[in-house]
Amino acid sequence: MDGGGGGEVASAEAGPPALLDWKFSQVFGERTAGEEVQEVCVLHVSVLSSVLRDDPEHKMIYGFVKVQFLASCWYFTSVGQNMLTCDLDHGEIYTKMHSLFIDIISAIEFDKSGDHLATGDRGGRVVLFERTDSKEHGRNRRDLERMDYSVGRHPEFRYKTEFQSHEPEFDYLKSLEIEEKINKIRWCQAANGALFLLSTNDKTIKFWKVQEKKVKKLSDMNADTFKSAGNSSVASSSISSGLKQGLANGNSTDRSNNSLSNALTFPSGGIPSLRLPVVTSGETNLVARCRRVYAHAHDYHINSISNNSDGETFISADDLRVNLWNLEISNQSFNIVDVKPTNMEDLTEVITSAEFHPTHCNTLAYSSSKGSIRLIDLRQSALCDSHSKLFEEHEAPGSRSFFTEIIASISDIKFARNGRYILSRDYMTLKLWDINMDSCPVSTFQVHEYLRPKLCDLYENDSIFDKFECCLSGDGQRVATGSYSNLFRVFGCGPVSTEATTLEASKNPMRRQVQTPSRPSRSLGSSITRVVRRGAESPGVDANGNSFDFTTKLLHLAWHPSENSIACAAANSLYMYYA
Repeated sequence: MDGGGGGEVASAEAGPPALLDWKFSQVFGERTAGEEVQEVCVLHVSVLSSVLRDDPEHKMIYGFVKVQFLASCWYFTSVGQNMLTCDLDHGEIYTKMHSLFIDIISAIEFDKSGDHLATGDRGGRVVLFERTDSKEHGRNRRDLERMDYSVGRHPEFRYKTEFQSHEPEFDYLKSLEIEEKINKIRWCQAANGALFLLSTNDKTIKFWKVQEKKVKKLSDMNADTFKSAGNSSVASSSISSGLKQGLANGNSTDRSNNSLSNALTFPSGGIPSLRLPVVTSGETNLVARCRRVYAHAHDYHINSISNNSDGETFISADDLRVNLWNLEISNQSFNIVDVKPTNMEDLTEVITSAEFHPTHCNTLAYSSSKGSIRLIDLRQSALCDSHSKLFEEHEAPGSRSFFTEIIASISDIKFARNGRYILSRDYMTLKLWDINMDSCPVSTFQVHEYLRPKLCDLYENDSIFDKFECCLSGDGQRVATGSYSNLFRVFGCGPVSTEATTLEASKNPMRRQVQTPSRPSRSLGSSITRVVRRGAESPGVDANGNSFDFTTKLLHLAWHPSENSIACAAANSLYMYYA
């Protein structure tokens, strides 16, 4: 289980790659300056609370709105306890809040070719984008670069289509409301010009087929109403309706309906000709159709789905179980991992993420809330209660605190493209693991170490439980993840690389950039090198990060599979960058 050659990351030993110069490419769904103020009326949280809490009609939604207010990235100003004047009534306030809240992007995924990008939002919608610049030259960008072809334009995507993937539901047996938010999207293998993808909310997974269909239309019918004597024709719809009323099996049952002249006026010379309808092909439309629904297999919220390299199966994971599905069978799944104890009081950890190996169909990995990653082999047993490898970094003596287990929880894992390395993200760090070495990570990247003194505040406002995603470049040379204030970090993976770039999800991504930090520390002897990179300690703020906005967080991002291009979500806006 060596995962294929040493490849991608180890190749950097010859020398660090050049630092990337990141540039803004595109943005979809960006709000104009002042638009937030216009829609929100600059309401303070206490104002909104007083509006909804005392209104019997909206009392039930008060708790929901209060919790989601900060998460939905509304701009507000501190005005003490004074209530601001607003022209909206209570119902309109909630409606406008909810309309912005459901537009927040909750999932991003490139397909394997990189020519298509899918996003999901909290409203249960899936939006597809397609690459346009590669189509203009007839070949993909990678082939053109191999031919030393100069591509003058940056990568460009355009809106392709969107569809409603999930609707809000209610589980009457458990009295549980199931929201429509898309948790994960995964592309499946395309076939016959159609695109296939999986999307999931907390309970239900759906398999979608998106393809182009020509819309057929009927033309040259007797559809012109008679205006004056001559060659004008009579509306065929009126004739047919009159015939339906007057004739039944060739007989008339109502004398008043027997004469068409009561409703129609014929030209004196009669209808000169009867035009038969002709079927013509019009424009081409994209149609999304749900092929299968995989439901009723998870008692807890689904946090991950992952395709297998065999193209036939996929896994879904919730807090306590991992299930294996066949794409063609929606009414049956196999439980392959179950960490639920006999007594729930003995529960000490939960599953946080799961991912199939990119090339070995029998291998998958899943992470836990204790900061460990388990690699399992489906060939060993049907129920993989035992793991083949355990990746876990032991804490330093005397460093344990109240927040140790909370910040150690892994929120996302990703395999490198060749399957040799696993990238994991916990609250404070990124860690790169070699699947052949489970003693410690080969590299650790500190994302926002300046927040460590503020863990108490982060715990009080629940920000410490935010789930940040991570991604690797296609060549394995770099990794990326998000942070607060709509910032995201890009690190070089090579042992001699000191690249640690801070970018902002805006049209000027390098605005918060600072100089490269000091050289990383190394340890663990001569044969094995472990790199700890601190990154930029406090880009643009003081050491404690006081000016950072914890309500604007960049949780979701994806790296193009073959190019240095990143797509990231800042609230309801999709930003794209290239280097």
